[in-house]
Amino acid sequence: MSETELPPASPRTTFEEAALGRVHQMPGGMRAVAQRAVDAGLIDPGFFGVNPAGITEQRPNLEMVGSAVGLEAIILRTGRPPLLVRNDAIVIDPIAEIALAPDTDLKALDAAAIVRMNRFLPSIGRVEFLNHQMQWGGTGWVIEEKGDRRWVVTNRHVAKLVARRKWDGSGVFLRSVAGPLYGMKLDTREEVGAPQNGERECPVERIVYLADDSEADCALLEISVTATCQPAPLPLAEHRAKVGETIGVIGYPAYDDRNEQSAMRHYFGDLFNVKRFSPGLVTQSGSGLLLMHDCTTLGGNSGSCLLSVDQDAVVGLHFSGSFGVANSAVSVETLRQLQTGRLFVVNAPSEAHVAPEAEAADGSHTADHFAGRAGYEPAFLDNAPPVPIPDLDAVIGDLATPADEQADKPRELRYTHFGVYYSRSRRTPLFTAVNIDGERAKRIKRVSPDIWFFDERIDRSLQLGKHYYVGDLDRGHMVRREDPNWGENAQLANDDTFHYTNAALQHALLNRAKTQWQGLENYILDSSRTMGFRACVFTGPVLTDNDPALGIENVQIPMEFWKVVVMPRTDGGLHATGYLLSQGDMIRSLLEQRKTESSANESANEGFQLGEFRTFQLAIKHIEQATGLRWPALDGADPLAPHGNEAVSAVTYMPLDSLEDIVT
Repeated sequence: MSETELPPASPRTTFEEAALGRVHQMPGGMRAVAQRAVDAGLIDPGFFGVNPAGITEQRPNLEMVGSAVGLEAIILRTGRPPLLVRNDAIVIDPIAEIALAPDTDLKALDAAAIVRMNRFLPSIGRVEFLNHQMQWGGTGWVIEEKGDRRWVVTNRHVAKLVARRKWDGSGVFLRSVAGPLYGMKLDTREEVGAPQNGERECPVERIVYLADDSEADCALLEISVTATCQPAPLPLAEHRAKVGETIGVIGYPAYDDRNEQSAMRHYFGDLFNVKRFSPGLVTQSGSGLLLMHDCTTLGGNSGSCLLSVDQDAVVGLHFSGSFGVANSAVSVETLRQLQTGRLFVVNAPSEAHVAPEAEAADGSHTADHFAGRAGYEPAFLDNAPPVPIPDLDAVIGDLATPADEQADKPRELRYTHFGVYYSRSRRTPLFTAVNIDGERAKRIKRVSPDIWFFDERIDRSLQLGKHYYVGDLDRGHMVRREDPNWGENAQLANDDTFHYTNAALQHALLNRAKTQWQGLENYILDSSRTMGFRACVFTGPVLTDNDPALGIENVQIPMEFWKVVVMPRTDGGLHATGYLLSQGDMIRSLLEQRKTESSANESANEGFQLGEFRTFQLAIKHIEQATGLRWPALDGADPLAPHGNEAVSAVTYMPLDSLEDIVT
C-alpha cells in the first residue's frame, strides 16, 4: 500500500491523543532524524500506519499523519534507538548512524564514545529468579568489589518479587507456593544470539540491603564470582548529571503489556529480553534524589545503570518509566551512600510508638514480690518418672539470669506453678514450662482491662512492654492464663501469667488458626480435669532469622509456635506429644534438610503445600531440631517418634483438622 493509499484516519482514542501530545513536545531535531530515516528507506512508515508528510512539521499535519502512536514510534525509534549488544559490543545499525550523526542532539555519542561504553557491558546483567514463575525481573550491575564477592545494585521492586526486608535493612528470600525458597542469579550475557551455557552467571549469595518502601528504590545483592564470570565494579561519577548531559541506559527491555502493543513490537523489532544500549539525554536534574531522562526503556530496564558519556561513569539507577513518556532514576549521590553502607540504618523507636506516661497502665514487680515462688516442678506427675526441662546446653548463653536465680534451677524465672526461660537476643520467652493439676483446677474470672507487669528480676530493657504491641499484634500468653490456676494459690498463679516475660508478640495472621490452637489447649486442660490427672506442658516460639521485623529497634515477630504435652501412662511411663501452630515453614525447612542429608528421600518435600496457619501434630524430635532444645527424658514417649532409618530421613507431621485427629 503506498503512502497515498493509507486508510483514512479513524477518530483518535485517548491513547492516540496522549501520543500526539508527546509528539508535539519532542524536539524538532528528533523529527528531522525520523524524516531522514524514512527518506533513506530505513523505515516503512506505512508499516506503522503513518503518512510521511508532515513528520518534520513544527506541528504535524494531523490529517496527513494518520496514527499518532505510529508517528511517535517512528520518531522514538530513530531519535532514541535501543541498540542491540552482541559479544560485549554495542551494534551500530544504519538507523543508529543517522541518530548519532554530528548534527543531532546525540552528537556527543560518537564512535569513540561507543567504544568506551563497551568496556562496561560485562558488568551488567539480567537479574534472574530461581523457583519462581517469572524467569527474571530486571537488570543489575556491579557497584563494589568485596574480595571474591561482588555487590550488585538493582531496584527494590525487583528484589521484592522474591524477597522481603528484615529489621536490619537486609533481605531474606521468600518461599514459593510449592515451598522451596526463591533465589536469584546475575546473568551478565543474555545478548541476542549469545550461547546459553551459563558461563556468565553468578549466584546471589545474600541480599545485603533491601530499601524500605519510603526510601530510594534500591537493593544490594552479593554475588560470588566464578572462573568464567568475574565482573568488575562500574565507576560512579564524581558529579551529578546536568540537564542535557548525554547518557546511555544499559539493560534488558522486556515486552511490556502496559504500552501500545503494535508500535512497541515494531519499535523493538519483536526482540525483547536481551541486552541493549539506549542513548538519550538527562531532561531534569535539580538537587533531589532523582534524575529524569528520555532514553528508551521498558519494564525489564528496572535496575539499569545510567552511564554518562561526558563523565565516563555511572550517574544514576533507572527505576521507573513510561514508554515514550518519561523515565526516572536514582541519582549518583544516593548510589555513593549505598556503596559505603551509609543507607544501612536500623529504624529507631519513634514517638508514635511510645506510650505517654499518663496512659501507661503497665505495672512492675521487684524480686521481693516473687518470694516463695517454686516455679516448674519436674517431679509432678503421679506414678510416673520426672519430666525435667529440656537440656539448655545449646541456648544457655542467650538466657537471661534472674536476680533470684536458684542453683538447682539455673536461668528459670520462677512463678506459681510455672517457669519461664527468657531469650535475651530476641527479648521473648524461649520456652515456658507449666504444671497442670486437673483434679484441683479452679476457674477464675478474667478482670478487664488486663494489667501487665514488668518482672524486675531481669533487665527491664529486655522486656517488650505495651508500646511494642502496635496495630493488630497481641500479647500472646505462653503459659495460658487458665493452665496454672489450681490449688490454694490459683489466683496468684492467674496473676503471675500477666508478666511481659510470659508474653510473645503474636501476628494478626495467627488469628486464623487461633481457634484450633486454643481448642488444643482446652482439650489438654479439659482432659486433665475430666480424668483427674496431671500434665506438664512446654510452649515456645520458633525463632528464625527470617521472622518479619516489627519496625521498632531490632524486634522480630515469631510466626510459629510449638507445644509439647507430657502426661502419665497407666503403665507408669510417660506419654508425650508435640504440636506446631504454623503456616508450614518449619516443616518445609525440615523436609529440605532431610533432602540434603539423605539422597534416599529425594521426594520428601513433594506435595507439601504452604497455606494458611493451622495446627499440626509433629514429632517432638523435629521440634528439638528446630529449637535447639532436647528432652532426653521423653525418648520413647512420643507416638509419632520416627524409628530406625526414619529418624534420619522422615519428617512426621499430622495436620489437625479436628481434635479427633490427634495421635495418642
